[in-house]
Amino acid sequence: MKLTHLDEQNKPKMVDVSEKDDATRIAVASGMIEVTPEAYEAVVANTAKKGPVLQTAVIAAIQGAKQTSTLIPMCHPLMLTSVKTDIEELPELPGFKLTVTAKLRGKTGVEMEALTGVSVGLLTIYDMLKAIDKGMVIRNVQLESKSGGKSGDFRR
Repeated sequence: MKLTHLDEQNKPKMVDVSEKDDATRIAVASGMIEVTPEAYEAVVANTAKKGPVLQTAVIAAIQGAKQTSTLIPMCHPLMLTSVKTDIEELPELPGFKLTVTAKLRGKTGVEMEALTGVSVGLLTIYDMLKAIDKGMVIRNVQLESKSGGKSGDFRR
């Protein structure tokens, strides 16, 4: 199998997508962060010393999706048309599940943008709560679905 990010001399390259057709492309990714009951309560009660944790995580997730090409070397800079977030409170864990949906009309998919958005959003929660809970665990960062493009649709 030929790797698309290597040229004929085995040097890294960004894939040429100029001949691909534009298509509407949507990717959904999610991940979870497990926290202590004390940290969970600080978030839900909005008493964390660094401010509104979930609102800040949403902004960070959007920013992360928009900055993907500056963080992941072979990603194309993309003109995202939408980044949506959802944070679910999981009191039984305790913790939170963050879901990011990235969308565009273009020549390449947005899976990496959705995954990066989730990662940065969860890392922001960690950063804002680390004074309360250094043992937080980020897990299950994964692509849930993608649609559009030549490779077809994917659903977990």
